[in-house]
Amino acid sequence: MNARRKLIARSAALAWPATALLAPAPALSQSAASFPARPIRFVVPFAAGSGADSGARAYGEVIARLWGQAVQVENRPGASGAVAALAVKSAPADGHTVFIGTNSPMAVNPVLSKSLPYDPFKDFRPVHGMLVGTAAFIVKGDSPIRSLRDLLEAARRDRKTLNVGSYSEGYMLVARWLGLVAGVPINYVNYKGGVQSQTDVAGGQLDLGVNDLSGTAALVKDGRLRVLAITGDKRDPRFPEVPTMLELGFAGFETYTFAAFFVRSETPDDITAKLAEGIRFALNSPEGKTYQTNNATVPLMLSLDAMRDFQRSEYERFKRVAEQAGVQPQ
Repeated sequence: MNARRKLIARSAALAWPATALLAPAPALSQSAASFPARPIRFVVPFAAGSGADSGARAYGEVIARLWGQAVQVENRPGASGAVAALAVKSAPADGHTVFIGTNSPMAVNPVLSKSLPYDPFKDFRPVHGMLVGTAAFIVKGDSPIRSLRDLLEAARRDRKTLNVGSYSEGYMLVARWLGLVAGVPINYVNYKGGVQSQTDVAGGQLDLGVNDLSGTAALVKDGRLRVLAITGDKRDPRFPEVPTMLELGFAGFETYTFAAFFVRSETPDDITAKLAEGIRFALNSPEGKTYQTNNATVPLMLSLDAMRDFQRSEYERFKRVAEQAGVQPQ
């Protein structure tokens, strides 16, 4: 079992004590002892409908009750997360503005952009993970297409370019990777959020969508979407009928999505550690576990330095994916 698979297994367990993987907290300064002194703002880089957005809202409610301060979720879509990243980068480094950083702004954008207006490693520091999961290839629920192989074979037979939609650069890479290994031309359609892209998949405006599995769960359950394949190393127990890309014969086609909490790099250590403890409390709370069950998410139980190591490993993985997909930085 490789390191990433071990991480998924450990994250799913949720059996660790609340202090696991948290660095020893320094003595609280006066500012940390009174933190939070005002409402906390969670800045989400995409429109409503993604797992990162729903998770920020669910866990934010628990944190608000824990500390007696409101948690406001602010959606700032645009430029594959760069708009939200810059909003947090320009806010005071006092822990009251938290970036919900996903794989796109924190691991994919630095692979694809030569002139990124922020540095995901120098400008931000990880607080705690939120979720880790797989990408899912989706079609409308009543589609005559029953498998990914059927879709790809029909596209090759008809010499058709597949219109594939989603809402981030990370999913764009996954879509182009699929086109490369399947020998099918891909026209990637970018959206500002998961709701819009899934609505167009369900309405038949797109041939295929790619999204985080957790973000599709509700529409899959009510029959509006069908999942053809996922990108993890094994089937998801909540969707046992859905095969993995590996099972379908696409060797090495394994990729994951993640979301985590970040603050500006200048944020004091003790405030960052206090935030991490509050987030871990929320993920382990009864409300947090209910959210995880209902939304097909696996909590990412890493914080501080451990979360930084994971972010770095994901960046390196996406570099390899971009090379395989023939995508050059612009």
